[in-house]
Amino acid sequence: MEDEIDLFIRFLATERGLSDNYQLSTRRSLTEFADWCARARQITSAREVAMPLMSDYLAFRKRGGLAASSIKLVVVALKIFFRFLAAKGRVDRDPAETMTLPRIERYLPETLNEIQVEQLIDGINTAHPLGLRDRAIVELLYASGLRISELANARLENFNAEERILRVTGKGNKMRLVPVGRRACDALAAYVSTERPKLVKPRSRSEIFLSARGTKLTTVRLWQIVKARAQQSGLEANIYPHLLRHSFATHLLSNGADLRIIQELLGHSDISTTQVYTHVDQQRLKAVHRKFHPRA
Repeated sequence: MEDEIDLFIRFLATERGLSDNYQLSTRRSLTEFADWCARARQITSAREVAMPLMSDYLAFRKRGGLAASSIKLVVVALKIFFRFLAAKGRVDRDPAETMTLPRIERYLPETLNEIQVEQLIDGINTAHPLGLRDRAIVELLYASGLRISELANARLENFNAEERILRVTGKGNKMRLVPVGRRACDALAAYVSTERPKLVKPRSRSEIFLSARGTKLTTVRLWQIVKARAQQSGLEANIYPHLLRHSFATHLLSNGADLRIIQELLGHSDISTTQVYTHVDQQRLKAVHRKFHPRA
């Protein structure tokens, strides 16, 4: 199956334009399945794979302690892999066609309240080295609901300060326009005009946010910056970049924004992904009701 896995991953990269992380995750799931087939059942050809074999494999992974959410990723990888092979005529029929996704418990995303967001942002001292950069990072994450990878890859030529619009490339290389709030624009302008020029080196490119060495900030480094700034601001909650994205969506919804608009702003391809924020808002409304209603 190794050659067919290679062929499939090339298809994901070249024709579907899916991210490197998605390709790596899918390859790992399929390679682990192929290794188990060869080791446990002496099966090395995709044509020999049938539904009972896949069910046995999933049961094996479940007994090994793999979480339901991770098993779901394996099932998705198997389904799209064998659908691809069937379309290419490399298997007689799709053995995963009737395979169903496991039901998993849906956890509500954590969020910050508006006071906590203000505390985080105001806690960044812009007079200190890299303070302007770090404040602009946090302002933009919250103002536009960006994924951390979208922030890392944001480029100067894609930001229109006059229109307050940033063009970003999200999952699946999908491009979208996101509005940038006034405060975030002010923070960006201060950083770009004052601090960024000092960070530029001969090898620097046009990414908005640069490291002290003049290179693009990695997603890991951005995560570390947000964590460090949250600790400095005195917040005890576990703060991470995606928490600001969750807060962005929840605060929009609680202030009356339409769910479809929030879906567009977040770059979700499916409205069901965005609907989780309605549950967050319902939880908040219930908590307020219990606290303040005399007969709650």
